[in-house]
Amino acid sequence: MPLKFDLTATTLSSTDVTQLQAMRTRCARRILLSTSLAASGHPGGSLSSLDMLLVAYSILNHNPLHPRMAERDRLVASIGHISPGMYSVLAEYGYFNETDFLSGFRRTGSGFPGHVESIVPGVEWDTGNLGQGLSAAVGMAQSFKLKKSSNRVFCLMGDGEQQKGQITEAIRHAVKYKLDNLTVLIDRNKLQICGNTEEVMPQCMQKLYGGLGFNTVKLEDGHDYNALYQAMRSAYQNISGIPTVIIARTIMGKGISFMENKAKYHGSPLPPDDLAKALAELGVENDFPQWQERRKQPVSTHTIMSPRTHYPQVQAGQPVVYAADKLTDCRSAYGTALLGLAQANNKAGEPPLIVGISCDLEGSVKMDDFHKQSPQGYLELGIQEHHAAATAGAMSCEGLVTFFSTFGSFAVSEVYNQNRLNDFNHANVKIVATHVGLDVGEDGPTHQCIDYLGLLKNCFRFSVFMPCDPNQTDRIVRYVATHAGNHFVGMGRSKTPVITKEDGSVFYDANYVFTPGKADWLRQGSDATLITYGALTPACLAAWQLLQQESGKSVGVLNMASLIPLDKEAILAAAKIGPIVTVEDHHIETGLGASVATVLLDHGLAPKMKRLGVHQYGGSGKPSDLYKLQGLDAESIARTMLALLG
Repeated sequence: MPLKFDLTATTLSSTDVTQLQAMRTRCARRILLSTSLAASGHPGGSLSSLDMLLVAYSILNHNPLHPRMAERDRLVASIGHISPGMYSVLAEYGYFNETDFLSGFRRTGSGFPGHVESIVPGVEWDTGNLGQGLSAAVGMAQSFKLKKSSNRVFCLMGDGEQQKGQITEAIRHAVKYKLDNLTVLIDRNKLQICGNTEEVMPQCMQKLYGGLGFNTVKLEDGHDYNALYQAMRSAYQNISGIPTVIIARTIMGKGISFMENKAKYHGSPLPPDDLAKALAELGVENDFPQWQERRKQPVSTHTIMSPRTHYPQVQAGQPVVYAADKLTDCRSAYGTALLGLAQANNKAGEPPLIVGISCDLEGSVKMDDFHKQSPQGYLELGIQEHHAAATAGAMSCEGLVTFFSTFGSFAVSEVYNQNRLNDFNHANVKIVATHVGLDVGEDGPTHQCIDYLGLLKNCFRFSVFMPCDPNQTDRIVRYVATHAGNHFVGMGRSKTPVITKEDGSVFYDANYVFTPGKADWLRQGSDATLITYGALTPACLAAWQLLQQESGKSVGVLNMASLIPLDKEAILAAAKIGPIVTVEDHHIETGLGASVATVLLDHGLAPKMKRLGVHQYGGSGKPSDLYKLQGLDAESIARTMLALLG
């Protein structure tokens, strides 16, 4: 039966310590065997953090038979490379057997990858590159506070990764929102790949955490089980409103004499002869050859955990229909839809279901009405976009419908890595980015996000939606709130006309239902097709009118608001009609035009085609002037189509 401490005891018994020592020997053996069998991996840090992991799992509330039970505590391994140590401890506590781990570690198709991933039972988060885990842990702890649940969160970190600036952002968040249910464990072995941490980049963790408001606990011996227990027990029972960090001085390669305090063993497994010596020091059998034979068999996959599937039931609220003569911006329509979602789902005196996160841009991204309606559901995280994106992803996996809103260049370009990790983690974050494209205008090219689609194409689980008017914005926002998954919704800053039918009535009326992967024929044509989305839709409709009135050309206008997934059938239908011109406020090489060309190529079709988009950085000026310079105004679009028609 796994070890579980009685937290009423102030110290460990001699029996507890003896049991921990035996567990350590078994886990150290697994660490050494797994890395030598894989001929890769990270044994040194796994051995230095091993005692912290063993004690932590003896304190936390968890159940190996039910790895995702709702009431479980969370342990986030920010130092994901210590997977040998993490998996060894999880095997010790019964999440799986060591045979599956040792025979599968770092093998293609197995359930035990080289860095921690949540396909492994007991692993909470794919933390990826260093410096990300604390943001995820803060998001989990924040979620439990909002839901008024008793779950606790431990975050195991390395000392080298404290050099990452994002960690400071996460610390500030934890202090501001009084996350006393969070405990940070730092493996202070003073070594990283290139040597001593103080030579690579000097730092004082006590001052960093303590200066920003954490309760700091320093342990001179991070392998002293009683000291670890007492510090973690106190942190686990903390209700002071102040989060805790435990900085434990440890030894890289602990327990193997020739590995101790040597940086090379950060990422160097032992060759067979050194492995034999190490196992002899542990006093265990050297069964390396037998495991080598076992690894020749097909990998076992039965331990692989499926992605999280829980998503809360959300009321979409009453859609808003903007009249044909209404001139407003899509971001205001977003703010109104978000307010409606709060009114429908966030009840007074109850934990919020809809949560909004912004970074010092509440008014600009139109979250102010949501904030007033649901103050308990709004988080102001300051100018800390890297942390905000990461923590939003973690919160979205804890039963909260999480909207993260900021400007496009901050929501995608700046935090691409954090979005990528949310994609790995099958998160449910709703990124609603305003101020996208040349439509940002006078703010200039550094703030004109023209790569949102190109970047998110690299993710396999993100959808990308770009509404063309306030009515479509309203429906898309309500759609993403009520559906699981990572969704990006982008829009410009300027006011835009409501899209209408040829008879002047509202196109996206009360009967409209947004469907991912389905484009809308705003105008039908028999000669050619303009394919567009977002802010340039009005220009394409103006070009349609010019072509009809001045040249007698019948050109269709296809609004591709769903960019991922794409409406391939509509593109193929357009190809059968005739020439195609794509028009977008995006980098011309990586946007819609490239997507359309790929669809046509994959289907062996070669209609005449021209891509219009942003072909150089924009300047600082009125959006209409910037569009004209790039050939994206109605007259230029019409001329391009006429030239293609011949």
